[in-house]
Amino acid sequence: MSNLETHPRPEVLEQGEPCTAVEVLTPRPVPLGGVRATTVHRTLPQRRRSLVGSWCFLDHFGPDAVSETGGMRMPRHPHTGLATVSWLFAGHVDHLDSGGNSAPVVPGELNLMIAGRGITHQEISGPDVSTLHGVQLWYALPDEARFGENAFVHHVPEPVALPGVTARVFIGELLGSVSPVDTRTPDLLGAELVLEPGSEARLTVRADFEHAVLAENAAVTVNSAAVDHRSLAYVPPGSETLVITAGDTGARVILLGGVPLGEQIVMWWNFIGRSHDEIVEFRRRYQAELGFEPADPVDTGKPALFGEFPPGQLPPLPAPVLPNSRMRPRA
Repeated sequence: MSNLETHPRPEVLEQGEPCTAVEVLTPRPVPLGGVRATTVHRTLPQRRRSLVGSWCFLDHFGPDAVSETGGMRMPRHPHTGLATVSWLFAGHVDHLDSGGNSAPVVPGELNLMIAGRGITHQEISGPDVSTLHGVQLWYALPDEARFGENAFVHHVPEPVALPGVTARVFIGELLGSVSPVDTRTPDLLGAELVLEPGSEARLTVRADFEHAVLAENAAVTVNSAAVDHRSLAYVPPGSETLVITAGDTGARVILLGGVPLGEQIVMWWNFIGRSHDEIVEFRRRYQAELGFEPADPVDTGKPALFGEFPPGQLPPLPAPVLPNSRMRPRA
């Protein structure tokens, strides 16, 4: 059976009418970090949907008591062809990468790492952290940008206050707030919205975008659809209006959006490529550059992909074993 997805025909909508063809994706729990694992709730990717615009990965975690979970300990590991977005609600995490960047991840501030053709990084919560709560997001770089240089961007978005809602737009444009961050991916949106109890956020959005709304800390209604806590509502292109309604306790949501990528990707472990053979090469070169496996003569003369790392850090993670069958692209 093909991994390529089919999409229903878009609704025919009057101007200003919200789309009712909302698809609700439920999360699956994924343990990260060994015996005292932090459990994340993953809504992207999954079999029903691989992408929302260029967004291809969404992990939601916490609030977790670090005394019970041991906190976040993600040793050095690689990425290719994507960018990572770290966004916290509580706690802090120390970021370190092979591009020479070291920075804390703290609530309400964006840390964007663009892997380009290759980077390695680690994320470790400090000993003074008692609670961790946040999301980890990835988006796929388009073909023309995915072999560029790696980069790191820190940005503190100013809150936008409207009746019943406060928004922080960390990527793209919404409610008159424009993020200055260069994502190397045109037509992308990422924002946090906090809704007061019983309030409604009626948003004017781009009709050529598909959108996703994560019900981060409470159930919400997205257009006509009820969305449980931690679930993700997908809204296809075709409407310039998005309506998010909070219940009696209020709600916080993460809003993502973008023009459909229009490319097929192969996503395995921490790599994004365009074919099975590209993923095999990325794994082979990572294993060799970090000393897990001997270098293959076929890679002789190729520049290193994954960079140097400061000494004295946790041991890096080896790549898992490749699947027995060829990896198929996702649309």
